[in-house]
Amino acid sequence: MKSEQILLRARQVIEEEVRELSKLSERLDQSFVKAVELILNCEGKVITTGVGKSGHIAQKIASTLSSTGTPAHFLHPSEALHGDLGVIESKDVILAISNSGESAEVVALLPYVKLIGAKIISIVNNINSTLAKHSDVCLFLGVGKEACPLNLAPTTTSTASLVLGDALAMVLLELRGFTEKDFANRHPAGTLGRKLKLVKELCHTGEEVPIVKELDPMGKVIVEMTSKGFGAVAVVDDEGKLCGIITDGDLRRFINRGGDLNNSLARDVMTKNPKTARMEELAAEALRRMEDYKITVLIITDEDRKPIGIIHMHDILRAGVIY
Repeated sequence: MKSEQILLRARQVIEEEVRELSKLSERLDQSFVKAVELILNCEGKVITTGVGKSGHIAQKIASTLSSTGTPAHFLHPSEALHGDLGVIESKDVILAISNSGESAEVVALLPYVKLIGAKIISIVNNINSTLAKHSDVCLFLGVGKEACPLNLAPTTTSTASLVLGDALAMVLLELRGFTEKDFANRHPAGTLGRKLKLVKELCHTGEEVPIVKELDPMGKVIVEMTSKGFGAVAVVDDEGKLCGIITDGDLRRFINRGGDLNNSLARDVMTKNPKTARMEELAAEALRRMEDYKITVLIITDEDRKPIGIIHMHDILRAGVIY
């Protein structure tokens, strides 16, 4: 097979799967809504199951659900029949995937799941199958043909099952009000974990925070700025609330304007209403704000606008945070 033919065949496979996914999108009906509501109102967990390629898809869907706010586990049907049925409770929802809807291991689970009292959602490509008929909600794929030239290897059907699982997970994510902070709490490691670090994990607090009062002389300001080593100092009013910031750049600009540091107060030099950060926000968002405003430091304030921390661009970059 020549290179042109290889590329042509690859494109045909992709295009065939895309066409079927478009049909799947159009085919969505109230069954999908019922499946979402069943999972959303579930007081237990979602247990996905399937064998072969469907089992791999079920494992991925369980992982996606778990990472986006819906507790889920994968249960191999064969293991379930040899003792692992004990993981299923009446308050759980079973998400069973089978192209034919007749996978022996999955079908064998049905009477026991019914006995336990858990609800069943199925994803099948045969609406008249045993699995479909014994499900509380059936999600029908309706794939006409696999992308496999032999129409045997699960390709389009497995892709459609995966996409349908993603659709469930993303709708549930929005309905639960799942946030970036929630996502960060579930992904503490690796590149994604670094990207999702919070400001509170990287900032400096307590005695490390450079703070002066707006009526303090500039001599005291410079000592505080130099001793803390951030190239900036937070300026507070009589109530301890942030009213300004003085950076190395503010000092240079003040001197260039002819200002006299020996006879000036903090309020004479400070930049009013400085950009700030919150402890619970993503460090990546703080980094974006710094780059947008071409600054290198942010004062972290509480709900009363009192300084409680400071974070430097270098703190974020050293942690490998990106956005």
